[in-house]
Amino acid sequence: MRPLQVVITLKFCYSCYKQSTSYLSNGASVGFDFIIVGAGSAGCVLANRLSADPRHRVLLLEAGGSDWNPLFRVPLMTGVLLRSRYANWFYRTEPEPHLNNRQLFWPRGRVLGGSSAINGMVYTRGTPLDYDGWAQMGLPAWSFDKVLPAFKRSESYQPGANAFHGGGGPLPISRPNTPNPLFDAFVAAGQQAGYPFNPDFNGESQEGFGRYDFTTRNGERWSTARAFLDPARRRPNLTIRTDARLLKVIVENGRATGVEVLAGRDRQTIRTDGEVILSCGTVNSPAALMHSGIGDGAVLAGLGIPVVQDLKGVGKNLQDHLLARVEHACLEPVTLYGTLRGDRAAFALLRAIFLKSGPASSFPLEGGAFFKSDPALDEPDLQSHFLPGLSTAALRLPFLAKPKGRYDGHGFFANVYQLRPHSRGEITIGSADPLAAPLIKPNYLSDPADLRVLREGVKALRRVFAQPAFDRFRGPELAPGPDVVSDRDIEQWLRGVADTVFHPVGSCRMGTDDGAVVDQHLRVHGVAGLRVVDASVMPRMPSSNTHAPTVMIAERASDFILGEPA
Repeated sequence: MRPLQVVITLKFCYSCYKQSTSYLSNGASVGFDFIIVGAGSAGCVLANRLSADPRHRVLLLEAGGSDWNPLFRVPLMTGVLLRSRYANWFYRTEPEPHLNNRQLFWPRGRVLGGSSAINGMVYTRGTPLDYDGWAQMGLPAWSFDKVLPAFKRSESYQPGANAFHGGGGPLPISRPNTPNPLFDAFVAAGQQAGYPFNPDFNGESQEGFGRYDFTTRNGERWSTARAFLDPARRRPNLTIRTDARLLKVIVENGRATGVEVLAGRDRQTIRTDGEVILSCGTVNSPAALMHSGIGDGAVLAGLGIPVVQDLKGVGKNLQDHLLARVEHACLEPVTLYGTLRGDRAAFALLRAIFLKSGPASSFPLEGGAFFKSDPALDEPDLQSHFLPGLSTAALRLPFLAKPKGRYDGHGFFANVYQLRPHSRGEITIGSADPLAAPLIKPNYLSDPADLRVLREGVKALRRVFAQPAFDRFRGPELAPGPDVVSDRDIEQWLRGVADTVFHPVGSCRMGTDDGAVVDQHLRVHGVAGLRVVDASVMPRMPSSNTHAPTVMIAERASDFILGEPA
């Protein structure tokens, strides 16, 4: 591309940024039918669906900024976005007692599109048993036959609609199928190890080795902001405000009547004569409730927060996927290592931005698997992602010294994590200041069964990598390493290296018991006009990545709110 074209394109991007930020800053503190707090994976879906009726006045508030930057559309920039303070809350957990007291980095999206703007884009739903299990917990509106139409409604599945996929929805779903012999080796090795081939993890069966679907199209990421919000931006009944930080929900006489926000340096009160909907995510939704006086009364009173509704379950039931990686050096130069050379990386980025092609136009976690730690199980309890590169890979520049004590060369890895962990943690707050970061206590591996299942997952990946399909590629094992042999060795290693998959759910769970926060229609118990719609309402972790289920939850919520069949 000629330099002049580059300048023109960058100028265009900047003008789009100026236009969007000017547009987004509009909006007055007037009455709305719906105030949606959080323009993330769920909030953007709700904004689209609720504003489709021109009679509904909808306000969408986002604490972060616009997603104007073209880097948000480049799939391989995920690692950069996860470390970007512009788009990220940059949370860390409290010291984890069962992980050698380590504090884990917990990125959560703070930008239009939320975590869907910075995630790995993998699109998996879970199994029918996941959602039928929710129904058996007293939540019949969430059985698989009820949620499948909501999944399909959101999808624009690139191969076309079928019994399991929708073809006319806003959210593009595709399978990149990047040509790399290591992806083929991973799938073949899985079959050699005794696992079936699976052509579609979201189809008839989940078990097996195959390739993932992604929320991408034509070499670009599609966040929920791009898929759901962009088509609705110009609706006169939809107001979008960025850089608006929620301070609290206003509750009067048992009903949510508005929100107090910090917009820039100004505190504003915005009223609704309809509903306030929290879509702030698994970390921030329970924190928002607590700062609004909704939560464990004893905890709130101890912080000097007036108790509006004593709900002891707020922030409890936190669940997350915890991963470990098996890594090998690679004997052939077919990994991402070459792409990470500075000049090649720059060219790949420009090619992805302007031509939507090349190695940066897909996210290289395409190889995947769902399998069992015990053959006697009814369904898989482990998930894996394969990548033709190393977890420690970094950009290589001639003026940067090679990292000491770390392998620097071609390699590959697969991660593994338990799909339905038994350990439960919590989100809480440590002060009455709504701008203070919440306290994140995942309590990973507090249930011994989780450690056992994750250990068996590591052993299973080692068996897969030992298959003939990897003979031409397999170099020395870099992690766990040749000294980690026994079950006890693996367990000790896991406590020192296991990390989050960025899939937190469950901190405002739905249910009918005293520990539940919302009912099956996502209404907060004891407070009229207030709902929570995001991953925090999941009563139990689905057997999958969490983005697709979160979009589905927002689709179901729109049904409930609009009075359509539940």
